[in-house]
Amino acid sequence: MDFSTLCIHGNDNKYDNTGSISVPIFQSATFAHPGVGLSTGYDYSRLQNPTREHLEKTVAKLEGGLDAMAFSSGMSAIAVLMELFSPGDHIIASDDLYGGSHRLFFNISEKNGISFSLVNTRDISEIESHIRAETKAVFIETPTNPMMHVTDIAKTAHLAKSHDLLLIVDNTFLTPYYLKPLALGADIVIHSGTKFLGGHNDTLAGFLVVSDNELSERLRFIYKTAGACLSPFDSWLLIRGIKTLAVRLDRQQETAMKIAQWLSSHEKVKAVHYVGLPSHPDYEISKKQATGFGSMISFETDSEETAVRVLSKVSLIQYAESLGGVETLITYPMLQTHADIPKEEREAKGIHEKLLRLSVGLECAEDLIHDLKQAFEEE
Repeated sequence: MDFSTLCIHGNDNKYDNTGSISVPIFQSATFAHPGVGLSTGYDYSRLQNPTREHLEKTVAKLEGGLDAMAFSSGMSAIAVLMELFSPGDHIIASDDLYGGSHRLFFNISEKNGISFSLVNTRDISEIESHIRAETKAVFIETPTNPMMHVTDIAKTAHLAKSHDLLLIVDNTFLTPYYLKPLALGADIVIHSGTKFLGGHNDTLAGFLVVSDNELSERLRFIYKTAGACLSPFDSWLLIRGIKTLAVRLDRQQETAMKIAQWLSSHEKVKAVHYVGLPSHPDYEISKKQATGFGSMISFETDSEETAVRVLSKVSLIQYAESLGGVETLITYPMLQTHADIPKEEREAKGIHEKLLRLSVGLECAEDLIHDLKQAFEEE
């Protein structure tokens, strides 16, 4: 079945016999038992809810996984993931990470006895050089947020398996439409469902997807115990959003390419970080492992003044955090998504006062370029 068809019909069980085209919202906290020792298959919505189950089965199919778990946010998914590990364990992670992941790792997980090495995961030898006896996992974003670095998943998976390590891939930026990490050897896939999967900037969600029964059972136990499950209504919003995932991403990517090319020729732009440009250092790796480049662009202006002017003057484009929705958003990573990362560490990665991040939506490309053009102009 084609991916776009799976987005709409990924799970055929609609859980009722009314003929409703839309999956019902089972807004119930608990479910009655037919008798002692009997169950309808649903007991309490923290464990499972029919609406959420429909969503989870759809996401699992899209990723080519065995099981998917839907969480109340992307960060709650990662927080539950961290409960797989014990005090003394060590994790190797991409050195360019979403600020929320960095904050969790170094303020919560580290406090709980887990240590981290942040490395350039584009360099397989860098990963290997940091493996030690207590290392349990490799955690990568690809492309990374916000510098758009790409890691070779298949090579990293081969290395991880040779050392009996879990490979965890955050696939938020490309989604299973463009990238399937499990098929390349990853063990766990993470999504902030808030972003492209939901696609409308109207709800928070997160996912963990696995292809292994043991991992599924371990994570399901933590999931029901921690209780960070997605609500029935938010599950319905994600089901609705996923129906248009393929068509949205194709249009967003097409527009992103036009904007990236336009930015590349602008005199006040000193660098454009978009994986779809042949000039991007990871362009060939992306072509090898993914079927698309996505719609996330980071770019560096010639000065802090230019960056602030652009943020202040855009009108169609909105200055707001988050990404992946139908509305185009522009973000100032140093003050927003990555504000909690120490300044020296942040700036060493290139996240400074001249860097802006653009999430391209579904507006007309020419309208977005016109908005950027007027925003760059001095008064």
